[in-house]
Amino acid sequence: MTLPTPVSGVTDDRPGYSDTPKLPNSEYRVHDEKRPHPPAVDPDGLMAKEPPADATILFDGGDLDGWVGDNGAAEWNVEGEYVEVEPGAGDIRTSADIGDCQLHVEWAAETGDDATGQGRSNSGVFLLDRYEVQVLDNYENPTYADGYAGAMYGQAPPLANACREPGAWQSFDIVWNGPRFDGDTVDRPAHITVFHNGVLVQNATELIGPTTNLEVAEYEPHPTEAPLRLQDHGDRVRFRNIWYRSLES
Repeated sequence: MTLPTPVSGVTDDRPGYSDTPKLPNSEYRVHDEKRPHPPAVDPDGLMAKEPPADATILFDGGDLDGWVGDNGAAEWNVEGEYVEVEPGAGDIRTSADIGDCQLHVEWAAETGDDATGQGRSNSGVFLLDRYEVQVLDNYENPTYADGYAGAMYGQAPPLANACREPGAWQSFDIVWNGPRFDGDTVDRPAHITVFHNGVLVQNATELIGPTTNLEVAEYEPHPTEAPLRLQDHGDRVRFRNIWYRSLES
């Protein structure tokens, strides 16, 4: 298979870890420094700016009605069409629970940020309040493979690095099918498909459990519906145009 011509983010650096546990059915460890990096591609696809008629709008500018913070009100900064992480204010969540869905989120990394790796415009989109699609500025900024933008953090690297330059608006289009449990047994593991700026980066990826850090994830029974969460990781990432369509039968 011929890989796309790299356009950004290609260096010999291999940030990561060599002492974390091995992932099941894989030769790699969590955040493995030796795991191949996703190839960089130029994302020419257009972002969907208008939600479909049957979508539920979660944020389209103006206010954070329908969102809550860790300790009450959501205290991120709303500036017209977008909301920006307020470092130290904590994560924000939808007040409504969401299950299987098609989700659209647009985000933009900070400009002028000279941090590297996981320190550059780090945030996350958490399905069911516990499964993270990584948000990170990976434009000419390598990190461990399962921590790139569009990764299922700590589990599945994206198929490509589709990041635009800092400050440019980017999009995630996500199809989420959460796990189902029969008592303590996993009847159906979670699966997720993600398009980053129109580029397929997760293709019906099967997850091994909710997101963890430096550990191997594993399932414990939990509800099939829960809030959508956006992460405060200490960086001023912006979000806009957030909507979803329910896929519940």
